[in-house]
Amino acid sequence: MEAMAAIVEGELKEHTLHLVVKTTRLDAHTARDFKSQCRDFWQPGIESVTIDLRSVEFLDSSGVGALLSVFKHLPRETASVTLLHVTPPVQSVVELLRLHRILQIQN
Repeated sequence: MEAMAAIVEGELKEHTLHLVVKTTRLDAHTARDFKSQCRDFWQPGIESVTIDLRSVEFLDSSGVGALLSVFKHLPRETASVTLLHVTPPVQSVVELLRLHRILQIQN
């Protein structure tokens, strides 16, 4: 069985999980691995997540679902997901779907 390529890298600092997406496309092809690899970094007590999207040039509905799955893992009362270094095409999708109301964007 072939090892899955690293789609995301992560680091936990205090109660914040910092993720860096290492692929240019967060889509139907990569979303499952993204979610799986995010789960590998998950620990009890995480209250917020930052996701560095500087490498991501394309985001489809599967990628959107993958980002929302991160949000859904957080405790409702403290849930905070911040998208960092969002490229214009990805920001367009996020804003079109009005996800910037749930997922903060910080460029």
